[in-house]
Amino acid sequence: MHEMSVCIALLEQVEQVASERRGAKVTRIVIRLGPLAGIESQLLLRSYPIAAAGTIAENAELEIDATDVVVRCTQCGCESTVAPNRLLCGECGDFRTRIVSGDEMILQSIEFFSAARHLQSATSH
Repeated sequence: MHEMSVCIALLEQVEQVASERRGAKVTRIVIRLGPLAGIESQLLLRSYPIAAAGTIAENAELEIDATDVVVRCTQCGCESTVAPNRLLCGECGDFRTRIVSGDEMILQSIEFFSAARHLQSATSH
């Protein structure tokens, strides 16, 4: 199950950001996850507590913000939201599309207490 290694890599990023901002304890992590990212959200949520044990994010809530698949047609230029198994242009129906979003996993935000015990957040854009 590669979701465990994904959790470990995610927690390394979280610890780095918290360290840079002098975070003492992470309370919440929000990720944006597309259906084509190759990651099962339920397996990720199950793996998280095991991967987080003993880290500054041990009791933090992991929130997954699920995204849609959006494609851009190379023929008509239209962008449309599509089903993960049907990447056709929503305007002209052509199959020659490029994925704009829906294949990503992005660390969106982290909430943590600083060493001075103030709640802070770090947001990625």
